[in-house]
Amino acid sequence: MEPEELLNEYNNDKKQSPLLSLETDLRFFNESIKEVAIEIMVEGLSSYPIFIAHQHEIALGEVILDRHDINSEWSIHASTLEEFIERGVIKKELKQRFIDTYKNPHDFMCVFVIVPEGANFVFFPYVKD
Repeated sequence: MEPEELLNEYNNDKKQSPLLSLETDLRFFNESIKEVAIEIMVEGLSSYPIFIAHQHEIALGEVILDRHDINSEWSIHASTLEEFIERGVIKKELKQRFIDTYKNPHDFMCVFVIVPEGANFVFFPYVKD
């Protein structure tokens, strides 16, 4: 899924998606998120960092940006493919499909976006310097 699809940019509704604020946050915290992704890979924790964006309390990953501390609508947690499999978010038999779909983590952040309607993965490009 592309960011525009999740953000309803193809939808001509007058009502703006609440996910537009997530796009703003991802752009603003781009550097911090990329640093965490690189740290996860360099430390050998995983080759597949996943960031979880949500507006509620969740018990998955480690908090890196708390919406209450950063005056935002979204909190961001850092996790990995391995934790997603261990916790049953991704079924073991779908691991290879996920890996095949996973985009270069130096160019894209993999974001698992949780909204009341459900959750989905989005690969959001890092802002180039």
